[in-house]
Amino acid sequence: MPEGDTVWNTARVLNRALTGRLLTASDFRVPALATESLAGWTVTESAARGKHLLLRLREAADGRTLTLHSHLRMDGAWRVYATGERWAGRPAHLIRVVLRTAESVAVGYHLHELTLIPTDREDDLVGHLGPDLLGPGWDPAEAVRRIEAAPDREIGEALLDQRNLAGIGNLYKCELLFLRGVNPWTPVRDVPDLPGMADLAHRLLASNRGRWLQTTTGSMRKNEANYVYGRRAQPCRRCGTAIAKHAPDGETAAERITYWCPRCQPGPGPADAARSTRR
Repeated sequence: MPEGDTVWNTARVLNRALTGRLLTASDFRVPALATESLAGWTVTESAARGKHLLLRLREAADGRTLTLHSHLRMDGAWRVYATGERWAGRPAHLIRVVLRTAESVAVGYHLHELTLIPTDREDDLVGHLGPDLLGPGWDPAEAVRRIEAAPDREIGEALLDQRNLAGIGNLYKCELLFLRGVNPWTPVRDVPDLPGMADLAHRLLASNRGRWLQTTTGSMRKNEANYVYGRRAQPCRRCGTAIAKHAPDGETAAERITYWCPRCQPGPGPADAARSTRR
């Protein structure tokens, strides 16, 4: 699940492969960028901002700077291969961009919001984001202030809103609320200790930097890594109650699935919970 930690890890992989190196060729496979070429540009940095990836470049001749912005959403990924190595990551029809250096090739699969902009305009794309859970300027007090600004909003939705705090996706939303014993549909005004929740969110994501397994239980076994996420109808690891699942209808349903323990996180649930938990 590409959330803040996955994007942070991806940025590190691209940093090691590309930063300081000259691009010898590029191939954009999206209509808006099909005629663009980054050959001759040098990669200066690969950075994560919440769930956004920012690949910064400089042109040697006149010092111009550009940023290649991408968003992984639910299914995007970057893979790095040695020059001449077979690309085995995903089907070729999912490739959206290829960046080549003398030593390596970076391939972006199923990327979303792929955009090339002047670096000094990055805020046009990410300036709306709240404090970055994995950024050097993480500000928990500001994150709490933003969440509290909408006291009637359900806490599950508030945590997913990247304008409040950047980096949480569905997996961490579900796991965080379980660990805090909070029902996902609780109004923000009724959530106890929001600073404690923000602190735990930071610690959960930070603990998974440098590894691809998103564990919240501490176990390094994939089937034991989470408390509720992806565990519909399985027994709660605390109380044994069957884990419930709510999958709303609509375009963003896949990004809004909620898993919770009805006993450990008591509350009314959504209006259509009875129907959706059977999916």
